[in-house]
Amino acid sequence: MSDSTSQYLKFGGATIFILLAVGYLAYTGVQDSKSYYVTIKELRGMGDAAYTKRLRVAGNVRPGSIKRAGTKVEFVLVENGQLLNVVYTGTEAPPDTFKDDSQALADGSFGRDGAFHAKQLQAKCASKYAPQPGTPGATSAAEPGKSMSQNQRSGSSGMAN
Repeated sequence: MSDSTSQYLKFGGATIFILLAVGYLAYTGVQDSKSYYVTIKELRGMGDAAYTKRLRVAGNVRPGSIKRAGTKVEFVLVENGQLLNVVYTGTEAPPDTFKDDSQALADGSFGRDGAFHAKQLQAKCASKYAPQPGTPGATSAAEPGKSMSQNQRSGSSGMAN
């Protein structure tokens, strides 16, 4: 073999090795960050598969169930009559919107102890951010086709048109 052919083969081999290594790292990174959204009922029906996957579970926080100790929080999620004990041990404190009856989304894994061990927690209080009936910009049921700007023009906002 000539010297130039040998160099091309070495370069090609190194390129293939690097591409395979990058592909493997990308694949394992996606597998580690992938999480499945399941309902509490689906979680209970998963069997042993529930213990090996990263999961996301949503529901409403049961009133009176929140127990805080620093950044560790224990609470119960309720969804369609199903209950799930959740232990949150993330690095950040739960969000301010995390309260009784708020909607919460826990991201973590299901433990053999029957509790969901969350590493991330999101919460929202839908009623806090919904526009109040009768406020400018809120579309009423009688005016479903109007946009926000049309409502502002028809309301008494004091702005010139």
